[in-house]
Amino acid sequence: MSESKQDLEAFRAEARSWLEENFPESLAGRAGAIMRQEVIDDSESDARAWARKLGEKGWGTPTWPAEYGGGGLSQRQAQVLDQELDRIGAFNPLIRTAGMGITMVGPTILEYGTEDQKQRHIPRICRGDVFWALGYSEPNAGSDLASLQARAEDKGDHWLVNGQKTWTSGADVAQWIGVLVRTDPDAPKRDGISFLMIDMDQPGIETRPIQLIGGASPFCETFFNDARAEKNEMLGDLNAGWTVGKRLLQHERQSQTGSTSGLGGGGRRKSLKEVAKEYVGVDEAGRLADPDLRARLADHMMNARAHSLTLSRVVAEARGNAKVSAAASILKNAASKVAQNRAELVLEITGHQGLGWEGDGFSDYELEAVRGWLTGKAMSIYGGSFEIQNNIIAKNILGLPENTQRG
Repeated sequence: MSESKQDLEAFRAEARSWLEENFPESLAGRAGAIMRQEVIDDSESDARAWARKLGEKGWGTPTWPAEYGGGGLSQRQAQVLDQELDRIGAFNPLIRTAGMGITMVGPTILEYGTEDQKQRHIPRICRGDVFWALGYSEPNAGSDLASLQARAEDKGDHWLVNGQKTWTSGADVAQWIGVLVRTDPDAPKRDGISFLMIDMDQPGIETRPIQLIGGASPFCETFFNDARAEKNEMLGDLNAGWTVGKRLLQHERQSQTGSTSGLGGGGRRKSLKEVAKEYVGVDEAGRLADPDLRARLADHMMNARAHSLTLSRVVAEARGNAKVSAAASILKNAASKVAQNRAELVLEITGHQGLGWEGDGFSDYELEAVRGWLTGKAMSIYGGSFEIQNNIIAKNILGLPENTQRG
């Protein structure tokens, strides 16, 4: 049964009180700086303490079952929690510091994992005690992922894994990695794949970070050379990894739609109107002095609002439905366009102050805007490229003929 308005307001009061008591004021509005870190810096004692408290409360994973360490909240309660996080400039660092654990691996374990797997992995993810990476793409298996060649051989009491993965975000700092591997080389390529969860703390795994244009190196090449995976770490059935992998990608795309519902707020950031008035100025009527910019800014704000409302509708319609849907592909593409357009507008509005990389001549906001603009270029590539999402939309929603390679 859904909560009444009174129930939600009572929860709002509870959340507000807890957040005001536990969220360090020193972190207010610092979501951008903290969330760029894969692992919280040792000097960030307040950030570490906040991550620990949020994890212990279960509100880093608010809608996950309480029996596994989650918050046990409803979707509407989680939305209220998001609002209260944003109200005080708070954020959920576990989304980043758990790697792929909260946004992708954890939800998939909850759906496909054995009870033993849930008991061993989910509480650690909820507390932020473990960083997860994912091994999907390979040098010759990107968009055509089913062509992957990383293999796992059955050695009786364990799996022996060999092969290479690329674009493995955070693999250099991860303790665990979920990997799609070929377990039946004679089966049709989508039918011979399994999903293994592998402990990264072993000599058979090597990682090499890849430098990116935004200045950070979250992506890696990862090499498996006789790496070991335990028999009880296969997620889903043998040779059914393609189904598990697709479901995990749906969770990934959902996390990239612009929704923070159920995941925590990002902390308040300046609105584009505020930024534009600060850098461009206003005319005698109090309007932005540049009429062309004013029109494009209004167009962007309408698109962002339309995306937000559509997202809320899709979330409401999908409540309680575990079926893999193509809707996330539409929202992922829309979110990419909205975010990239916003980043372009910010740089245009800030003018020459939007060209800084470092130095005292630029504010933290200006430096973050530049890095965000560069990093955001990858949004339409990672998690399935813009073009791949369009193929999914064409096939699964519009019902157009298959135009990709079969296998």
